[in-house]
Amino acid sequence: MRENHFDTEVAERYDAGSPEMFAPEVLGPTVDLLAELAGDGRALELAVGTGRVALPLAERGVEVHGIELSQAMVDQLRAKPGGDRVQVTVGDMTETRVEGDFSLAFLVFNTIGNVPSQDDHVAVFENAAAHLAPGGRFVVEVGVPKLRQLPEGNRFVVFDHGDDHVGVDEYDVTTQLAWSHHYTREGSTYRKGTLPYRYVWPSELDLMARIAGMRLRDRWADWDRSPFTDASTKHVSVWEKIDG
Repeated sequence: MRENHFDTEVAERYDAGSPEMFAPEVLGPTVDLLAELAGDGRALELAVGTGRVALPLAERGVEVHGIELSQAMVDQLRAKPGGDRVQVTVGDMTETRVEGDFSLAFLVFNTIGNVPSQDDHVAVFENAAAHLAPGGRFVVEVGVPKLRQLPEGNRFVVFDHGDDHVGVDEYDVTTQLAWSHHYTREGSTYRKGTLPYRYVWPSELDLMARIAGMRLRDRWADWDRSPFTDASTKHVSVWEKIDG
């Protein structure tokens, strides 16, 4: 099993580190779209985490299952109201299987980047496709790499700069590996945390989908289905499993 960067200390602070992701204007459109795509079928969230999306989706009446590498993150999910409504299998999203077919599989909030190589990304797509019934959908929400903001010869982009938090992305453009550095104020000092990830381009993901037997159906700039343009900072992409 791959290295777990979401241990107990990280898991306990995870939700508090991104309160904006729980805002109704963010979470509402996310759950609306996923519920529509799931229809009357079952939904599978890869890297289900603390259940930010899975729990309100289950409240809509969708049968939701999850795969999660970190038991500590699952413990946080279980401690929430309705946490027992989501069935979770602890394991690696590149290979862990859940019984039965699903009409929807999804990955949100940049979690596709949590695997460190292109081969692993392809394995995520292949595992998602293996869970889908013909015509099922795979949805990924992920940021567009900020490489246009990199000055020549530099590796760092500041993505957040506030009184209580400074966020800096570090890029290695030869490998597409990156590190998200977070400096969070705690009283009179700052706590540093670093998470590694691998960035991917939309066209790269489309090729991975083809390898896994899926084709692009839709791509938007956000969950509200706003158009994806060259100015978009992220995308929500939907691939459909090809029949046969």
